[in-house]
Amino acid sequence: MELLNDMALFVEVVKARSFRGAAQTTKVPNSTLSRRISLLEKAIGLRLLHRTTRRIELTEAGQIYFERCKRIVDEARLAHEQLGEMLEQPSGFLRVSLPVDFATTYLAPLIAEFAERYPGISFEFDLTPRLVDLVAEPFDVAIRMGEPEPSHMIARPLARLSPYLYASPRYLERNGEPSRPSDLARHQCLCMLKAKVWTLDNGSETVEAAVGGRFRLNNIGMIRRLATLDTGIAMMPEQIVSDELADKRLQRILPRWQGAPVSVFAITETRLLPAKTQRFIEFLKERLK
Repeated sequence: MELLNDMALFVEVVKARSFRGAAQTTKVPNSTLSRRISLLEKAIGLRLLHRTTRRIELTEAGQIYFERCKRIVDEARLAHEQLGEMLEQPSGFLRVSLPVDFATTYLAPLIAEFAERYPGISFEFDLTPRLVDLVAEPFDVAIRMGEPEPSHMIARPLARLSPYLYASPRYLERNGEPSRPSDLARHQCLCMLKAKVWTLDNGSETVEAAVGGRFRLNNIGMIRRLATLDTGIAMMPEQIVSDELADKRLQRILPRWQGAPVSVFAITETRLLPAKTQRFIEFLKERLK
């Protein structure tokens, strides 16, 4: 048990990058922390930390030990939390990174439903296109669209959304409505940066349609907005444009054709999740399905 306690103290020192910061977090005196880590290094037979007057740095052995210790400490802490959560509703702060447009147009009602189901949970949402660092930043989970990049993070699939083609009624009045994918080459298409073709499928045939236009962007929300302003044809999941379809600012075109499915993932730093995070992921997977 003493070894596990020392491992936990070592993890907190590394996370704080100083003994003083770890002392504030753990409420263990600075001198005691330093002594316990020195005894741990002596027991292992390797130096784990390079100490300076201002901060500490991990040695190569320390980096390996930290990665193993963090998982062990997280699992031990989670075991205690899960036993307590068997007797009560999940509670605490749930910190989530969300894609801006998908969150505001589609996830918001689901989040409100989840919050009503679990009144003990409070929320901190960061709506941003950037890839947050789940190790260095205090997020419990990140929801992302598109295939995740290879990493040591855990990616849990939530849904696959099919993109369709949309344009405003006024744009179609001015420019006509395409009747086949090849017609898109003669239209203004609101494309993501570097996109020159849209891959479309009708269930029996897959084609690559040449696309281009005056606007190329890297933001789905801007593409959606420009489409409602009669500037061109957009391709995106129906969930992103549900409000615009309801009030007829956009309408679907080439209804037999759809783009390649877009995956939605929940990204976490570990498989060992507290109940609040696990329930949130399970809820989204159930509702998005």
